[in-house]
Amino acid sequence: MRTIWLDGAQWLAVLRIGLGLWWLESWRHKDKKGWFERGTGIAWASDVAGKHRWTVVRTGFEKIVAPRPKAMAYLVVYAELALGLGLVTGLLTPVALVAGLLLNLLYLVLMIHDWAEQGQNAMMALISLVALFAMSWQTWSLDRATGLFL
Repeated sequence: MRTIWLDGAQWLAVLRIGLGLWWLESWRHKDKKGWFERGTGIAWASDVAGKHRWTVVRTGFEKIVAPRPKAMAYLVVYAELALGLGLVTGLLTPVALVAGLLLNLLYLVLMIHDWAEQGQNAMMALISLVALFAMSWQTWSLDRATGLFL
């Protein structure tokens, strides 16, 4: 593989780190007080799910998320932080990539009718797949330094 400036593995590490920074930005710009104290994030998602045309989305939200809104708020917010940190540092990278892919797919399905969000979720999911299958933790990662996932 011919590349400019960096080698292929290094470019994949750049892609992985960039995805991690994207997750960290998602975490950083959240109104945590609103999410944790007022339940704004889960309330918004409940409104979206309640109007969703797919029954499986409405039912799944009612059974899994609605009974535990506070726990789900913490799960979503801190999952984004953990994904960002894991991808930037390259710690447990394959786990972070799979978890991020699943979270993006959940966001994609929930907000299937909100075209403003779909590009972001689709691109983040695509980057997760490429970074996973190309084993982007081979360079510039704690996984590499510790010998994990070689």
